[in-house]
Order: sequence, then structure tokens, then C-alpha cells
Amino acid sequence: MTTAPHFPSAIGSPITEDDIANYLANTPDFFERHAELLAAVQLSSPHSQRAVSLQERQATLLREKIRMLEQRIMDMIRNVNENMVLSDKLLQWARTLFLNADPQTLPQLIADELADQFSVPQVGIKVWGVAPQYQGCSFAWGVSDDAKSFATSLTEPFCGVNTGLEAINWLPEPQAAVSLAILPLRGLPEAGGTQGSVTPAFGLLVLASPDAQRFNSTMGTEFLARIAELTSAALSRLR
Repeated sequence: MTTAPHFPSAIGSPITEDDIANYLANTPDFFERHAELLAAVQLSSPHSQRAVSLQERQATLLREKIRMLEQRIMDMIRNVNENMVLSDKLLQWARTLFLNADPQTLPQLIADELADQFSVPQVGIKVWGVAPQYQGCSFAWGVSDDAKSFATSLTEPFCGVNTGLEAINWLPEPQAAVSLAILPLRGLPEAGGTQGSVTPAFGLLVLASPDAQRFNSTMGTEFLARIAELTSAALSRLR
């Protein structure tokens, strides 16, 4: 017959909470021998001042965990649905560009379709270094060397508040632009180029909104980068 371990306290010393906790932790069969104690344990409720049983407290904690997991699952489902909607819109937009047979109308088509498919209030676009037959088009002039240098300096889409950049003037209503997404347009890296090098930009795509949070500095830019890549590929026909 085995004997339950004694409390480690010295004789005559008061038993502390740590002594009790250590005793229970090292005596796993204690509640098997005294199962009635589990039903008698009373704990304070996290939602009221009344005391509740251990089983009820555990059930409450489990319900809260289940509720949190359900919320996380709903958030995941909502994110998946939103991504699917965005992917469908991106495919529709790209298909429209591929079906266009007139390169000269592409810049305006890109702007119109972005505004329509993704509910962007204002879209502006400029392209330089185009073939001679397109140099007289409105999308190919009115860009300073500073703006071209700025475009080339961008290694990813820029998102933030309107700080009065030159590209704002390419929008239909510059005064209504509060937040911006500026996407550099560039071709594929040249063969033999050094690793990590980028080709000079040949255009800029500007998205603008009167909502200060629509294009904020903390948002991810992966989706905008895909927009820039598809736009660059489509506009390569102008060069």
C-alpha cells in the first residue's frame, strides 16, 4: 500500500499556497481518491460576483475559446472570399487589356477599367519613351525629368497622403486627391543585368481617393505590384 507524499514544510512551519500547489502537482492521484472535492470546489465567475463550480468555470472558459476560434474562422473565410473577388476582378481587367487591338487607346482603357473594376475614384497615367507614332498623344507628354527620375527611384508602389507630387496634376480632379497609390511602370530586367538591379521606369500609374485611408502607408502593396506588372506588360506595345 502506497502512502501519499507529505507536504514539504518543516515541522511547525505554516503551510503555504506554494506547498499545497506543489503537493497537488506531485500527487496526480489525489483527486482520484477525493473525487468529491472537485464537485465541491467553488471559483469566482469571470462574468459576475457569484461563485461557480469548477466544471462551470471550465465550461465557460471552453465556450470563450470556441467563440474566439469561430471568430478567427469567420475572419479567414471573409479574407478568402475577398481575395477571390479581387482575383476575379483582376482577371477581368487583364482580359480586357489583352483583347484590345489598338495600342494608342490602351492607357485610357487601363485607367477606365481600373476605376470601374476596383472602384478607384481617380486614375492618372503617363508613359514616356514611346514609339514616334505615339509621341503626340496626351499620355506621352507633360512629364518632367524629375518625375521620370522619381518613377525610376521607386522599387515598389508608393502609398500615402497627397504631398503635392507632380503626378497629381495628371488626375482629372487633383484637388480631390487625399490618398494616393503611385505605381512605377517598367519593363523586364535586361539580359546580363546585375542581380537586384531594376530597369528605368517608362511610366507612372496614379490611383487617388478622397478617403485618407484608402491608400495608406501601412497597407500591403503586393496586389498593386501585380497591377503595375500587368500594366507595364500591356503598355510595352507603345515603346
